[in-house]
Amino acid sequence: MKYLEDYTIRKILELVNIPSPSGFTEKIIEFVATQLREMGFEPRITRKGALVVELGGSGNPLVLVAHVDTLGAMVKSLKSNGRLEITNVGGFTMNSIENENCTIHTKSGKTYTGTIQSLAPSVHVFENARTLERKMSNMEIRVDEEVSCQSDLEKLGIEAGDFISFHPRAVVTDSGFIKTRHLDDKASAAILLGLARKVSIGELECGRKVYLFFSNYEEVGHGASAAMPEDSEEIISVDMGAVGDTLKTDEYVVSICAKDSGGPYDGQTVKKLIDAARRAGADYRVDIYPFYGSDVEASLRAGYDVMFGLLGPGVEASHGYERTHCKAVDNTLKLLQEYIKK
Repeated sequence: MKYLEDYTIRKILELVNIPSPSGFTEKIIEFVATQLREMGFEPRITRKGALVVELGGSGNPLVLVAHVDTLGAMVKSLKSNGRLEITNVGGFTMNSIENENCTIHTKSGKTYTGTIQSLAPSVHVFENARTLERKMSNMEIRVDEEVSCQSDLEKLGIEAGDFISFHPRAVVTDSGFIKTRHLDDKASAAILLGLARKVSIGELECGRKVYLFFSNYEEVGHGASAAMPEDSEEIISVDMGAVGDTLKTDEYVVSICAKDSGGPYDGQTVKKLIDAARRAGADYRVDIYPFYGSDVEASLRAGYDVMFGLLGPGVEASHGYERTHCKAVDNTLKLLQEYIKK
């Protein structure tokens, strides 16, 4: 398939298949670090577990931030029927994870698979199978082991606080669509790796000082709140463009956010992003995201005195089984390539 020949698309698939709910990101951060080291860069992992790397250039330091943490869950308690009660990591609707396959990651390193189901999963048995409210207290995990009580689970080494990752079900279609969980924000993390690769092989030169920052707690609100490079003058969140309702963004464009639930983005930065998109010939839209927060907002709350913006490929069904198109990935990369030249 032609799309799988593209470096960035391949990296999206590799990233979404590495489990990394917020708080469980060591493996994916090390994966990103290894990719950057192989390109000849010197990434640094922060005390908080994020990753920062300098690409080169001088003057007007810019930080491009993507996050590698995802939605997920944790074991809340072991139930007497051998099932697991769960608590969410990040914000998602219960119907978006119902019947999803998952992996339980124990603290000893052992893993077990399971399925997330409602307490009334069969219409042949439960009168309220269709009407039971899909909320956390009405969901449980059926573990793929011969367990029927709490002690059976304890013998497996499963306990409260174990992380649960959702299987991504990644597919790239012949028509160029990418369907998978965790495009938020592994699509843009892969785009930043693609940007770094172009710099490393001499296809792209940084016209200003450029850092990449891969955060690991965005889904719970404090991803890029610490360890920004001291000389940062501008921070751009490279996340995802929201699709739906009256928004103009679709799955083929790079979306530039003018305002989200945290308020307006820096007006001059928004204009510069639009100008860069036009110069690059990138198909773009400008939108306002009504229910959205970003890494750069965490930086602002932490007190960083910077210009700030947000952009990303259009992603449909965010925080569910998401979809974008290779065109959106390409348009986002085009904009960023142009933006770091100045």
